[in-house]
Amino acid sequence: MLQAIIKSSSFLPYPKIHPIIKNVTKMKKAEYDELIKTLKDRFEKNMHRHKALSWGKVEEKLLAGPKKLQALNEMENTKGEPDVIGYDKKTNEFIFVDCSAESPAGRRSICYDRKALDSRKENKPGGNAIELANTIGIEILNEQEYRELQELGEFDKKTSSWIKTPEHVRDLGGALFCDRRYNQIFVYHNGAESYYAARGFRGRLRV
Repeated sequence: MLQAIIKSSSFLPYPKIHPIIKNVTKMKKAEYDELIKTLKDRFEKNMHRHKALSWGKVEEKLLAGPKKLQALNEMENTKGEPDVIGYDKKTNEFIFVDCSAESPAGRRSICYDRKALDSRKENKPGGNAIELANTIGIEILNEQEYRELQELGEFDKKTSSWIKTPEHVRDLGGALFCDRRYNQIFVYHNGAESYYAARGFRGRLRV
């Protein structure tokens, strides 16, 4: 089982390698069964996120794709609370996104990417958003996807989340993040090497 990192303040010492990178392991059958039950319960309790979709079809896809279940398991273990928010008819894929009320607690206190992490000479965080997303097997949300998620509820009212940053911004040393305040969605910038205890990232997975 993956152990989540939950810290209460910024700039505390962190291990050099994030636990996600070290501890991703193959799931046992009991873990598959538990995850399916968790996802089903969340799906049925939040039908406003996926109107006109049925759990049976989703479960069929999940059972046919163990690698996707593994990724969902890591999303769950890092407190992302993944749920279906849409269906792509062209590709016949269901779209899962981290729907936790606040930025996933097991993925906070990380900078934006490897370049940013390597640029820090001291007080390095335990990882970076882009590599952790790749390790889990998900894609970090871009601005449009983040805004679409916010139409389904109120997220990141106390925290913030890194979003996929355009290359022209990243090339100049910056990275973007979002949050919800005053019933508005805000997009901000920071040095990509920065990290905070209240900032993680949200991901999406096609199944």
